Amino acid sequence: MSLRSRGTDLGSKSAVSRKWAFLLCVGSFCLGMLFTNRMWAVPEPKGISRTAGIEDGKQKLVSEGCNPKLSQRDEKAKPKDIIGEVSKTHHAIQVLDKTISNLEMELAAARAAQESIANGSPVSDELEITESTVKRKYLMVVGINTAFSSRKRRDSVRATWMPQGDKRKKLEEEKGIIIRFVIGGILDRAIEAEDRKHGDFLRLEHVEGYLELSAKTKTYFATAVALWDADFFVKVDDDVHVNIATLGATLARHRSNPRVYIGCMKSGPVLAQKGVRYHEPEYWKFGEEGNKYFRHATGQLYAISKDLATYISINQHVLHKYANEDVSLGSWFIGLDVEHIDDRRLCCGTPPDCEWKAQAGNICIASFDWSCSGICKSVERIKEVHRRCGEGENALWTAVF
Repeated sequence: MSLRSRGTDLGSKSAVSRKWAFLLCVGSFCLGMLFTNRMWAVPEPKGISRTAGIEDGKQKLVSEGCNPKLSQRDEKAKPKDIIGEVSKTHHAIQVLDKTISNLEMELAAARAAQESIANGSPVSDELEITESTVKRKYLMVVGINTAFSSRKRRDSVRATWMPQGDKRKKLEEEKGIIIRFVIGGILDRAIEAEDRKHGDFLRLEHVEGYLELSAKTKTYFATAVALWDADFFVKVDDDVHVNIATLGATLARHRSNPRVYIGCMKSGPVLAQKGVRYHEPEYWKFGEEGNKYFRHATGQLYAISKDLATYISINQHVLHKYANEDVSLGSWFIGLDVEHIDDRRLCCGTPPDCEWKAQAGNICIASFDWSCSGICKSVERIKEVHRRCGEGENALWTAVF
């Protein structure tokens, strides 16, 4: 074979190989495209159009709060809902706190009663009250401060504003009002005989004496709160006229306040000079000479709520006693969250003052003479005060507290 023919054969083979190479490339590309489409194509579910998918998306957005109109309404409603929930939670906390406070007070009162029994307190006769009586709720306990030598004053009170016998029992059972003469516990035959006749004494573990009135006040409240479950505890002197129904109605209006201190609030001068009435031996504690006392209720009549009486009972051993019992009581509440209520009906004058007020429809709760710190010559005059300034017996029995 010649060289020319061999060259022709080689050229034809080269042309064929280039053609097959091109076809192979094209075939590979097509196969690659087909393979890629099958691997990455995401088939759409049958029967669901793209429009439906878009609508579903809108519904989802609306349900998630992305609708502008609904979102605005929700944003307005949310603060109200939050405030309401916070208010409910705050109220629940207050109720729980009050419940815990009441339980603590009752526990402390029970402990005080146990201590009185363990110490051989002379109030054991009162503590022999039946269980049903102890659990009963009373409106108020009125303690009339008296002394061994004040038999005539006590009789004058019994003859005027203090119900006797069955009426006193009715007052306790129907109106929830306890009234007792408060006296120290030293044995005295005359007092024993008087108590057997009337049964209206509360005997304290206390030694009587004018300079011991602050101690007597502490012991009275501690003893009374251990004996009776009452909303209020009242102290009044035995030479003061009291309208019981008006007093009860006044106190009942303050039942919602757990710590209330009610009386004729005053702020008299601190008397540093020795030998004068109401001399204050600890005058230097009240600042410069000529200063006045802090505001406190005058001693003729005042009332405190159960929580405050329990506070005195719990802390009686550390509460300081000043020379004047009304100052002492006021000092015990300094620094406490206590509402002071100044009610001038608790310190009316004797006729014609209390009479004019009664005629005007503003019946006084208590009447006395400031010059005598009580009704002057009360044994002779209290009947007249009762006749002219008394609320009338029917007022007590028709009253609803």
